[in-house]
Amino acid sequence: MSARFDMAAIDKAAYKAMFGLEGYLQTTSLNHTQKELIKIRASQINGCAFCLDMHTKDAVKYGETPQRIYLLNAWREALELYTEEEQVLLAMTEEITLISQKGLTEETFQKAKQLFDESQIAQIIMAIITINSWNRIAISTHMPIAK
Repeated sequence: MSARFDMAAIDKAAYKAMFGLEGYLQTTSLNHTQKELIKIRASQINGCAFCLDMHTKDAVKYGETPQRIYLLNAWREALELYTEEEQVLLAMTEEITLISQKGLTEETFQKAKQLFDESQIAQIIMAIITINSWNRIAISTHMPIAK
């Protein structure tokens, strides 16, 4: 698949806005592992090869284990590998990414409230929204995978 066009070059203002969200995410209380798990899981759901390639490499760089990355798509069957907080992050990621199915359920939201304060929940939601936006840009423009 060849790239359709370079959105960063064509619409610099839009890309600057997206990088503004990335800058915001760097100021949140979410750690590298939490952010990368969100990015990888959303990218798996959306089928974004560019983002999967980038964020699995980033996760390894931050100390994530290959086993947890390999099993992320089936995390519900490997709960012992993921903390309770990570399980809630992943459930939120799936429900928000698949917003048209049911959205963030009350059950998942209540679990999140037990583990995170409202500010952290807002940060998690923004992290999920941001990677979903990047997935849509990468897929729509056929961003090439780094070789």
